[in-house]
Amino acid sequence: MTTLDHHTKSARPVPNPQKSLITKLNMGTGLIVGIIFAYVTYKLVRGSNPDWEPTQDINNHNQALIASMLMWSVGFLVGIGAFIGPWRWMIGKDLTAEEQLYLAGDGQGIKRYFKYCTDHKVVGIQYLWGVIAMLAVGGTLAMMIRTNLAMPGAKLVTPSIYNSLVGLHGITMIVAMIVVATGPFGNYIMPIMIGARDMAFPRLNALSWWVLFTAIPVLCSAWFLGGIPTGWTAYAPLSVQAGPGMNAFLCTIIIFAVSTAVAGANITATVVGMRTKGMTWNRVPIFVIGATISVALAVPAFPTFMLSMIQTAMDRTFQTGFFDANAGGSGWLYAHLFWIMGHPEVYVILLPGVAALMEIVPVFVRRPLFSYTSAVVGFAGIAGLSVLVWAHHMYMSGWMPMLNGPFMVTTEMISVPTGLIFLVILGTMWNGRPWMKLPMLGVFAFLWNMLIGGITGLYLSDVPADNYLHGSMYVTAHFHYTLMGAALTGAVAGLAYWYPKMTGRMLNERAGYISFWLIQIGFNVLFLGMFIVGAEGQPRRVADYAQEYGTANMVSTIGAYSIGLGFIILLWAVVHSWRHGKIAPMNPWGAKTLEWTVPYPVPLENFDELPVITSDPYGYGKAAH
Repeated sequence: MTTLDHHTKSARPVPNPQKSLITKLNMGTGLIVGIIFAYVTYKLVRGSNPDWEPTQDINNHNQALIASMLMWSVGFLVGIGAFIGPWRWMIGKDLTAEEQLYLAGDGQGIKRYFKYCTDHKVVGIQYLWGVIAMLAVGGTLAMMIRTNLAMPGAKLVTPSIYNSLVGLHGITMIVAMIVVATGPFGNYIMPIMIGARDMAFPRLNALSWWVLFTAIPVLCSAWFLGGIPTGWTAYAPLSVQAGPGMNAFLCTIIIFAVSTAVAGANITATVVGMRTKGMTWNRVPIFVIGATISVALAVPAFPTFMLSMIQTAMDRTFQTGFFDANAGGSGWLYAHLFWIMGHPEVYVILLPGVAALMEIVPVFVRRPLFSYTSAVVGFAGIAGLSVLVWAHHMYMSGWMPMLNGPFMVTTEMISVPTGLIFLVILGTMWNGRPWMKLPMLGVFAFLWNMLIGGITGLYLSDVPADNYLHGSMYVTAHFHYTLMGAALTGAVAGLAYWYPKMTGRMLNERAGYISFWLIQIGFNVLFLGMFIVGAEGQPRRVADYAQEYGTANMVSTIGAYSIGLGFIILLWAVVHSWRHGKIAPMNPWGAKTLEWTVPYPVPLENFDELPVITSDPYGYGKAAH
């Protein structure tokens, strides 16, 4: 049976759903098989003793929980069909053309978003809603934290629950922010930007999302297992001694590290090997450069965090003593493994969002990107230096005081390539007349927020100043200005910019403006207040504080509620506009990159004929828009 595809104008087979097991598998079968795998594994590891209690053998209880959580992930992937392709290849019966087409989701409508689908555009939408869900959960936890801190002596939750709120909020938001831009835009937009028909490895692309998906319920289970009392850093030996909720934390990181490794390798291979004819490296859109450098930084950095979690799991289950000084281990080992990931992770989050903003500026100012080479050098310099600064998080630990000076220098040096990025954006805007649409507002917000985040970070890079500010609310405000004020602002601006291409609709403009101002005003009220109390000595990660910090904390909490309201309005705009928004023209912004040359819905293979590139994507004249 064949049909005529209206994109390729060629006859091709229509998948017959009766012919293959692959057509019967979806998210529902994945959940069923995953739960079965987890239950059976828990029973097998726990043993057959009907009188067994977790308190009787903590090691065995941890073994059962960790094994069942990891097998839940494997079982879900089996149930959704992630391994059918490799299995069929191994037995010499590779997927047929019909099955390959079915796997790509062709002609399946909304159902393809709940299946193991290899179309990079479907994966991009899956990442988008996954990120929205994680931000919603993390944001709700943040509102609970701020409500408890609204006034001294507040008892919304107990101190132990408060610690769990802080830990779950931190790791949920970190995971969400790592994929907030590279997940949706790196999958949906980037292959089209470079003129590719798909990602280099479509099955691995789908795998990266569904592996990440399996980590989400594992992390959520921590709440029902006693929470995460250690904060998102989960320092050993505290994490070794923590309750069963810590098993969910470490399994989440192990699963997530696999997802990022698969996604990072796939994005790198796609950009290196699948650029269309004529797209030399000096003609690659800057978002592609930023996203590629970001994942290239993540691929070697994240395995160290994964290794620390594996060692923590072994300490918890087999008493190996990696982080126990009495057994020849060291807590500093954990700190190094964590922060070798922890600081590069900041730039893994930051670079794609900044690159999205640098993609926006030339379009809305109608000028070429100022010094494309400087932008690339800035990204590369940030990535290179970010792996040489991790120990500035350990100034107060007492580890190798003689190295504090060198790490202080490398940390301060990272402001140089960051300054290059600022100059490129400002140079592009210089003497221009910006078109003040929602994406462009994000550029101005980024410049303000990142300037504050960068300058306050310089104080923390200095050993004497860090000696005073370390562990205070000042540090919390600083990294929120970097991660939320800069990276998340860039991702939201990118969503407003690429929303017409991803949905075929224009984002509700009025709701977008209202949400922007509520978020940005509330953000600055919240964290400027935290800078003040932090500089005055209020510690972070505590459920109560002295009376003298009460006024600033109440003001900060009001700012937090403004942010929450702003994001609720933005979510409404995203959902409502998806179905009822104004139909978008093919190129509403008049941009010159390739994603705006294809219609919506984007054809299965993106292009009828692969384009040939003859110039860079920023060839705008000097006339104002």
